[in-house]
Amino acid sequence: MATNRHISLEDIRAAEGAIYAVAVRTPLVRLPVPDNSPLGRTKSSELYLKLETLQPIGSFKIRGAYNTVRQLTPDQLSQGVWTVSAGNAGQGVALAARTCGAKCSVMAMNTAPITKLAAIERFGAQLIKASHDECWQAVENHASERMDGVFVHPFDDNRFIAGNATAGLEILEDLPDVDAVVASIGGGGLIAGIGSALQALKPDTKILAAEPETASPLATSFQAGTASRFPNWEASFVDGAGGKTVLPSMWPLLSCLVDDSIVVSLKEVAYAMRLIAERTRVIAEGAAACAVAAALTGRAGSGKIVAIISGGNIDLPKFAALTAGSAD
Repeated sequence: MATNRHISLEDIRAAEGAIYAVAVRTPLVRLPVPDNSPLGRTKSSELYLKLETLQPIGSFKIRGAYNTVRQLTPDQLSQGVWTVSAGNAGQGVALAARTCGAKCSVMAMNTAPITKLAAIERFGAQLIKASHDECWQAVENHASERMDGVFVHPFDDNRFIAGNATAGLEILEDLPDVDAVVASIGGGGLIAGIGSALQALKPDTKILAAEPETASPLATSFQAGTASRFPNWEASFVDGAGGKTVLPSMWPLLSCLVDDSIVVSLKEVAYAMRLIAERTRVIAEGAAACAVAAALTGRAGSGKIVAIISGGNIDLPKFAALTAGSAD
């Protein structure tokens, strides 16, 4: 296994020159921080949200998906593509494949929200439901006997990561003096991309992961000093983050680029979902709100902090139920 994996600024710039054929440049918006949060008591702090909910698939995944699929050869495209997804990567690869004229199939976790599964089919992909364990096995093996065509890995691919990194370039353009960026982690493709861009252009920026307490393999890996599996994993509404393990192939990137992982409770995530909706009128799914919840703990430090609102694809009845309590 390579121990010096690196996403070059050259590859990130190449992705930047291509992805806006499908993806959009998303804004930063200021989130007023509650005085009763640890971050709110730090008066010098400013919290900004990077609204990847505004992407055509409602998630950042279109950046990496299109940057990967666009680089496939005509022969590869003719074979069709497939991916594994909790919902958002499937939408990204489906739209990228449709744009490039390729067939697509998606092995989707059977715990994925209905809204994500419906969107995958709406983008023209064939849907194959599977258990979380079967999906994760395909993620680890980069293969599945049940699927045909060229595999587009949902995060463990340098092209995918370079596409995701374009969000980091946008953050630096809009907020050059950013002090910290917080992003939820599932497989690590988002935070590895943003971390790669910031390490190249503003290396003093802190890069912090956010994980739910029910599934925090990166925090476990940092404690162990090596890629590790999280014991007692549980599924939750934070379905876009919190994998069962950190892939050994991703560890060289994550261990070098990420400063720490902030673990939050599901209650804190639900609180963040409501707060975001009340104060910015943005619907954030669990993984997106996980980043805000982590920032609100104060553990991201003070100064100008950006939380990545990675996606907004959540079933509305579920969102209503989770946000029924008071945010103040």
